[in-house]
Amino acid sequence: MPATDRSDSPDLAQVLGPEQAVTPAMLYGDILEHRPLFILDVRNEEDVARWPIEGHRIDTLNIPYYEFLEDEDTSVTRLPTNREMIVVCAKGGASDYVAEILRGRGMRAHNLEGGMIALGGYYDTREIVSEPYGRIVQVSRLARGDLSFVLISGGEALIVDPLRHIEHYLRVVEDAGARISLIFDTHAHADHISGGLALARETGAPYYLHPYDAIHPMDMLPARFGFESLADGQRHRLGQFEIEVVWFPGHTLGQVNFLATAPSGQSFLWSGDGVFLHSFGRPDLGGKGETWAPILYDSLFEVLPRRVPEEALLMPAHFGMFTEARPGGRFAAPLSEVRRLNEWLSPQPKEAFVEYMLHHLPVFPPQYVQIKRVNLGLVEPDETEATELELGKNICALESTQSTIL
Repeated sequence: MPATDRSDSPDLAQVLGPEQAVTPAMLYGDILEHRPLFILDVRNEEDVARWPIEGHRIDTLNIPYYEFLEDEDTSVTRLPTNREMIVVCAKGGASDYVAEILRGRGMRAHNLEGGMIALGGYYDTREIVSEPYGRIVQVSRLARGDLSFVLISGGEALIVDPLRHIEHYLRVVEDAGARISLIFDTHAHADHISGGLALARETGAPYYLHPYDAIHPMDMLPARFGFESLADGQRHRLGQFEIEVVWFPGHTLGQVNFLATAPSGQSFLWSGDGVFLHSFGRPDLGGKGETWAPILYDSLFEVLPRRVPEEALLMPAHFGMFTEARPGGRFAAPLSEVRRLNEWLSPQPKEAFVEYMLHHLPVFPPQYVQIKRVNLGLVEPDETEATELELGKNICALESTQSTIL
């Protein structure tokens, strides 16, 4: 059945017909409003563990689709009879079938239209800053934990860490009556395919990358496209903003931060995978964790306090948990607040920091090696291959034990 729009009602039954589907936009709206949700996930256990649906008030039960085929009665009796539920699978087909079974049993079940593939491709756009001198817009793929930003000032636009589907940036900039003048990647990403080069080809704007990241760290092959080089201390002007490049190696050797200063004196930091709100970018995705971990420590504990004002609004390229969002779904906080909430930024000896980090690295996704090849123009996947490479949530961050919710 076709999906329908949602109102602000907390009760699905009030706005959805019994057979109507929930769209990714509707589900995200519910998560953002902290509405209590019950998710029946019919994917395999390992797929659910790799890519769960997260939020403040979500209960999830995993019953694989095949269990409904083998023993429908037992599977149905495991479900609560008094809760409305959203049924989820990879592409929306199996979950639609299970939702129909449950409705036949008198239960209130709605399919997630398009499944996790559609949810993973859903982009959310919301304003972070709106001032007379300029605007900052967050463009994100929430299910993947990917964040990017658009700075608009004086009729010009800068795109920072653009994601693969460039039409969202073109729309934001067009709606603002501006033109794209600069395209920055904080580093050569491993978890997702960058939209930087595609945007440059579409708009003619220069694409900037640090030259250290223009070589595949494992293949040792150079990028097969032209780009403008970023360098520490380099300065750019966009409208009324002055932007300084801050070299911040460790996650990659070419990781940089961008520190923008407004006419008011307020500063804004795009930290890429250097610093997250609750964690930081792991140092092993280039296959050189033991070498890069001490470098990352120096960036966090020497470069950050020396180069970045405490009042700077920090905007990372990723988040680990959706619960890191500030009110309104915005992933940004002053550096002073990040220091308070991010346990990794507490003063600690270098040796202990490096040892603990290297012994608590998450699993290394093998597809990340191929994504880096894509981002350097070494291979060109078709749409199906690109979607498969980007399946799942990013795991660029070192896991944090931080439990505080912003």
